[in-house]
Amino acid sequence: MAAKIPVTVITGFLGSGKTSLIRHLLQNNQGRRIAVLVNEFGELGIDGELLKSCQICPEDGEGESNIFELTNGCLCCTVQEEFYPTMQELIKRRDSIDCILIETSGLALPKPLVKAFRWQEIRNAATVDAVITVVDCAAVAAGTFASDPQAIAAQRQADDSIEHETPLQELFEDQLACADLVVLNKTDLVDDETKARVEELVKQELPRVVKIVESDRSQLDASILLGFQAAVEDDLDSRPSHHDTEEDHDHDEEITSANLILDRAFDPEKLQQQLQTLAQEQEIYRIKGFVAVPNKPMRLVMQGVGTRFDKFYDRPWQPEEPRQTRLVFIGRDLKSSEIESQLVAL
Repeated sequence: MAAKIPVTVITGFLGSGKTSLIRHLLQNNQGRRIAVLVNEFGELGIDGELLKSCQICPEDGEGESNIFELTNGCLCCTVQEEFYPTMQELIKRRDSIDCILIETSGLALPKPLVKAFRWQEIRNAATVDAVITVVDCAAVAAGTFASDPQAIAAQRQADDSIEHETPLQELFEDQLACADLVVLNKTDLVDDETKARVEELVKQELPRVVKIVESDRSQLDASILLGFQAAVEDDLDSRPSHHDTEEDHDHDEEITSANLILDRAFDPEKLQQQLQTLAQEQEIYRIKGFVAVPNKPMRLVMQGVGTRFDKFYDRPWQPEEPRQTRLVFIGRDLKSSEIESQLVAL
């Protein structure tokens, strides 16, 4: 019987650097044949396109692509609808695949996904090598989705009966609780004292000893990320979560995505300034997408976490490809019409 395909689950909150981690791994694959399964919150396949432009994977029409996109919400809610048939297709190609990477949505719980590897049809052919949780060090330091531990301690001391954890905090904690490795990413954006404080917070949320590695822009060697042989699907009892007693779980329904497609180009700096203004006016957690820039043959990738932005050119526009600006916004109670009107006015 052929060996089981090792599967690495990459989890982490919105904008933590999961896609960048996988893109770097694909570009430095050391000869490994890697299949990638991407799950996105929102209808535009931004992350999938970013991975396809890594110059390693075949472009559409140039061969059998190893990038699979699921765009029906988060994997923990859609394992039967989309994940299962996709895994079946990958298993059929097991002789040409050395490992599988699964990037979960930033709002997904990893544990329900891992449980799917207990299904007989999957467990005979694949195993979860490890769960890797990516943490945005700067975002945690700013309290974006993990509260200051000193503030929490003060609140609990004042009133132990108060429930201080928000759904986003619980999600952050559950993603850490399932980890075999924690990547403390974007450490270049904070000082040593802040980094140490965030690392201590992460350690407090880990139910067992787990290695924490630092990363600048998600650039880590494959030898660090692959080859754990943890068989995570058989070790779920040591990974407690807030939702273990629930048959199902609900996401915060106020968190939505807004997709914007504009048939025009933008000055990158002016666009970034406007997006930063929008992130201050509305509770926007994540902005990502592709931007058409005047007189530039390359496609600009723009990504934002809160008011912090990063941008780079990933590839030339294709001859038959419309030079559109396509952006996805993820946040709470988004006012899509206001977002569109402010960008159209630029």
